[in-house]
Amino acid sequence: MSIKTANLGFPRIGRKRELKFALETYWAGKSDETALLATACELRQRHWKLQQEHGIDAIPSNDFSLYDHVLDHAVMLGAIPEGYGWTDGPVALDTYFALARGERGGKEADCGCINPHDAGRSALEMTKWFDTNYHYLVPEFQAGQCFSLTRNRPLDAFLEAKEIGIHTRPVALGPVTFLKLGKARDGSDPLDLLDRLLPIYRQILTELHEAGADWVQIDEPCLALDLTDKERDCLTRAFSAVALAVPDLSIIVASYYGAYADNLAAALALPVDGLHIDGIRVPEELKRIVPDAPPHLTLSLGVLDGRNIWRADLDAVLRDLTPLVEQRAADRLQLAPSCSLLHLPYDLADETALDLELRASLSFATEKLEELAVLKQALSGNRDAVETRIGASVRAVAARRTSREVHDPLVEGRLKSLTPEMAKRVSPFAARKDVQARHLSLPPLPTTTIGSFPQTAEVRAARAAHQRGELSYIDYRAFLARETEAAIRWQEDIGIDVLVHGEFERNDMVQYFAEQMDGYAFTRNGWVQSYGSRCVRPPIIFGDVSRPRPMTVDWAEFAQSKTSKPVKGMLTGPVTMLQWSFVRDDIPRADVCRQIALAIRDEVSDLETAGIAIIQIDEPALREGLPLRRATWQQYLDWATESFRLSASGVADQTQIHTHMCYSEFNDIMPAIVALDADVISIETSRSKMELLNAFGDTRYPNEIGPGVYDIHSPRVPGTEEMVELLQAAAKRIDAAQLWVNPDCGLKTRGWAAVKPALANMVAAAGLLRERLSETYGWRISA
Repeated sequence: MSIKTANLGFPRIGRKRELKFALETYWAGKSDETALLATACELRQRHWKLQQEHGIDAIPSNDFSLYDHVLDHAVMLGAIPEGYGWTDGPVALDTYFALARGERGGKEADCGCINPHDAGRSALEMTKWFDTNYHYLVPEFQAGQCFSLTRNRPLDAFLEAKEIGIHTRPVALGPVTFLKLGKARDGSDPLDLLDRLLPIYRQILTELHEAGADWVQIDEPCLALDLTDKERDCLTRAFSAVALAVPDLSIIVASYYGAYADNLAAALALPVDGLHIDGIRVPEELKRIVPDAPPHLTLSLGVLDGRNIWRADLDAVLRDLTPLVEQRAADRLQLAPSCSLLHLPYDLADETALDLELRASLSFATEKLEELAVLKQALSGNRDAVETRIGASVRAVAARRTSREVHDPLVEGRLKSLTPEMAKRVSPFAARKDVQARHLSLPPLPTTTIGSFPQTAEVRAARAAHQRGELSYIDYRAFLARETEAAIRWQEDIGIDVLVHGEFERNDMVQYFAEQMDGYAFTRNGWVQSYGSRCVRPPIIFGDVSRPRPMTVDWAEFAQSKTSKPVKGMLTGPVTMLQWSFVRDDIPRADVCRQIALAIRDEVSDLETAGIAIIQIDEPALREGLPLRRATWQQYLDWATESFRLSASGVADQTQIHTHMCYSEFNDIMPAIVALDADVISIETSRSKMELLNAFGDTRYPNEIGPGVYDIHSPRVPGTEEMVELLQAAAKRIDAAQLWVNPDCGLKTRGWAAVKPALANMVAAAGLLRERLSETYGWRISA
């Protein structure tokens, strides 16, 4: 019997982002539910057939989602908070999207204004999925929560695949990980709800078994985390309950993104039939688990990187696998990617413009399936049939190691010359603060935005026309100048204190900078889902990184020349540039990050020289990069915070450095956030009703902070009084003298019809609170 192959999940958005466009057409009211669901069905079936054609033996179903798989499970299990109009039974699609995106109430008047008393429903809180750049919706629970099966999604997907002749392995998010990822608003422990949840899982699995499913994949990636004894006990109770309820259905537990480590004994003791191992993040676990696992246990070996796009050296993989395969019966082994292929672009075949040498080194989701097929052939005694493909992989990896395009002696020399002093500001914050206050003359509770303004259809069309050669460079620059000046004038008109130029010239906060640095390459169609319809096209860091010329100075100077108010210079920080790219794997990530930091340091220096008094260096991915295991946190945080300071610390005291973070749990990294030593940090807090600010209050955060009061990922427009209430809640946690007023994040994805009234409300809210607090703080409020 030959070894089998398995896949844990496939990209949902489609080869040409069909899901994105179908969703946005539906949200815009230009299509109906039938059309949206038809597109979703076509994508699912296409992806199943593709995996079948590549010989995948265990093809996943229910890995598809219209928005987010965690939200799917919350809706399926009836974990829907009050206020969304649902009481029992099937959940309407509009309710589903209200949970995901919020819901705008009322109707827009001709001025674009919306009645703030009819502002609609807020979306669920959003945060990062483990240490990836994928965002999930946080389920909300309460003590005594009741669960009910609103729809058996794994069953529906299994039957849909069965109808087209494909027998799949249904996927479900495990009950313990689901509860652990959620949040109880009343302070109770979500895991205390496990016994209420398990009957629903038993029903799901029973119905799958009756429909003909023989294997089910239950994802419990919490097994890669530091778990308590209670959490391990919950896993044991959960799988004992569901496995015994359906004894003839085989269950494989999948954990990924890290090692089982001290959770291994608990995982191996689970009464299940299979276990998936991430052999990329922690290769030694394969050698540790395969020989010692119980003989009856089917092991899924994650031997291809499901999170990075580099082609595997298949000969090296086979050398490592061969002794492991010899220790175990072939029918008890499966070859798989390390995790779901959700994090990869769809197909390398569409990237015909890439450098041929680089292209030969890459492997996207479809190519990972092909690599699995080669490994299966070779390990099943048919190596001769795939020797040519194995040899090509070896040559591609070797070529990258020696390529002159990869290694730059000047960059490597500069890295070696770094000193600790280069990562320190001249004076401590307490001294800088007074210098900056005199230099900037800002009012209390200064208002600003995070950076970008709406990328309208006109902006996108002009960029596309310029890229096609239909709009000249001069005409394109003139268009951008008009947009920028109009944005400056409008901000002045509504009374924003610190302006931004709007970033109309930028395509993406990472790609825009990466395109101007050496060491980066770019795809045309390498889209990856971030959340919902939001897709990103991560650049590829293939070599040493440097900045050959200024990247943002001209537009910052132009914007500043149009106003007497300060305009922020807007940059993306080194950690985020690293995290939101596909990173080379031949040198340590810390060294890549320092290279990027030096490039940004040069840009910061040029902005300061050009007279830009406030420079924002965004680091939304700082928390995202935190390793899953606490024992390795400090090593990462040391080089990550050092890289940020390296990029920011070459300026004088009067230059104010801002940073921005969003959709992160900050409690665990507060010492590192303090260590960044940014003069001002802005964070996402509106969905959590300022709850995320507790960590800053508990730490007595010393610098200034702008907690977001406008949820930019929702179409609703918050009213002035709602923002005042959020700011008052913030002032209970942080001294009001430290507070700035801003949205949660950049406004690129919103439309002006919502942005204009929302920001006007924000400015009004800051003004109202200044008046209310003026006597308390002795502030002088101008008329």
